[in-house]
This record gives sequence, C-alpha cells and structure tokens, in this order.
Amino acid sequence: MQEQKKILLSFDVEEFDLPIEYKQNISIDQQLEFGYKGLPLVTSFLDAEKIISTFFTTAFFAENFANEIKKLSSNHEIASHAYYHSSFKNEDLKNSKQKIETIIGKQIYGLRMPRMRRVATNVVIEAGYTYNSSINPTLIPGRYNHLNAPRKFFIENSLMQFPVSVTPHLRIPLFWLAFKNLPYSLFLKLALQTIRHDGYLCLYFHPWEFIDLSGFKLPGYVTRGGDKKLFEKLKKLLKDLSSEGEFITMNEFVNSHTS
Repeated sequence: MQEQKKILLSFDVEEFDLPIEYKQNISIDQQLEFGYKGLPLVTSFLDAEKIISTFFTTAFFAENFANEIKKLSSNHEIASHAYYHSSFKNEDLKNSKQKIETIIGKQIYGLRMPRMRRVATNVVIEAGYTYNSSINPTLIPGRYNHLNAPRKFFIENSLMQFPVSVTPHLRIPLFWLAFKNLPYSLFLKLALQTIRHDGYLCLYFHPWEFIDLSGFKLPGYVTRGGDKKLFEKLKKLLKDLSSEGEFITMNEFVNSHTS
C-alpha cells in the first residue's frame, strides 16, 4: 500500500518590517500590529477546516503576543524564526528557542531563518534544534542563488535540513511570491506535480500577506492580489490540496524520517 502524501504548510509569524527594505519608516509598534493582523484570519480558517500547520515565530513577536502564540500551540506546531526579524547574532538561536519554549510550555524543534538567511549547521545544532527549514533551493534574483542546494530534505551531521518545495527539474519556486503572482491554475498544477513526484509538499506564507497593505509603497509583485482576494485563493489551494495528501507538521514529518 502506497504511503499517503504529506502536505507541510507553514507560516512565518514576524514583525512586518518589509517596508524598511523599500526605504520607508515603520515603527516597531506598527510592525507588530501588521504582523499580527492576518493571524486570526488564517488560524480561524485552519482550525475550522482541521488543517494543522507549523508557525515559525520570532521570539520578539511571541513575547508581544504570548497568549495568542500559546493558544496557537494547542493545535499547531510552533517553531523558531530567530529572535528578531531585522537583526541576528548566533546567540539568538538558543535564546529564541528558550524564550518561545517558556511561553508555550512545549519544546521547540525547528528553525527557519528570517529571509532564508544562511546560518552555520553546527550553530543550529548547538542551539538545540533538530531541523532547519531555511533553504529555498532555487534562484531568486537579487536575493540568493541556491540552485546547487539539494532540492529535497537531507541530513547534515545530525540536523535535518528541510528546503521549501520547488518543482522537479526546473526548480520553479512554490513559495509565497510565486503563489501571489502565478495564475492559480498554473500554481496548483506545479504544486500537484511536485507532491506527486516527491511524496510531500512544503509551502510557506506570512499572515500579513492577507491584509490590506495599500498604505505602504511596496512593489506590485508583493501586494498583488489584495487581501480578501488572496485569502480566498489560499483557501481554495488548501481545499484542493487536501484531496491529494494529509496535512502534518514539520516536526511530525521529520520524526517519521529519522526514527
């Protein structure tokens, strides 16, 4: 009997500091406000549909929304998105893990670095993580070139390295910007091609994508789709994928492939 395909849905929960990249001022209070706004919208749908997910949160965000993150941990996996979204030092890995664990009362296993930043494997292991999902194994012009990285999950020392999904062969990225900008039918076709080839699909989004960002001067490829329209597109995707595989957390998948 063929093993059921797995869908690994994740969200990066963070301070909304994207305007800073485009030379716009945004206060830390506004970053937190806009980082949080879309979270109840996303989680209410996931819980209603009994779709489980992994939420990578910065420790700073978790500190400011401790009750919400703890409540979220009752139905979903919480993982680390480092301590702050705009700055990083190596000790942030251990400190963020410990802070989030204190808030939710559960162990943290996974890491995703903000903006898929590179971080030394030994530093991640020493901080106590068992998996790292900080590789987008494709070419994003102006950001990174990871075409030489393994496309599927692999073990490096004792750490599971878990790249986000790209298509076989051409490595077309299936991350949030692709979902926002590709026609729905094409994105779904590529996602189905990937899950049928790999046996799993690893997708990630941000709650702030699904709110009104028209007050910021951001490129069209970042804001395209609008808030409600894009959220309806996401709901359709998750319902369409649900007939193809089972939604599980990142840590559940890692455990099933390392035990």
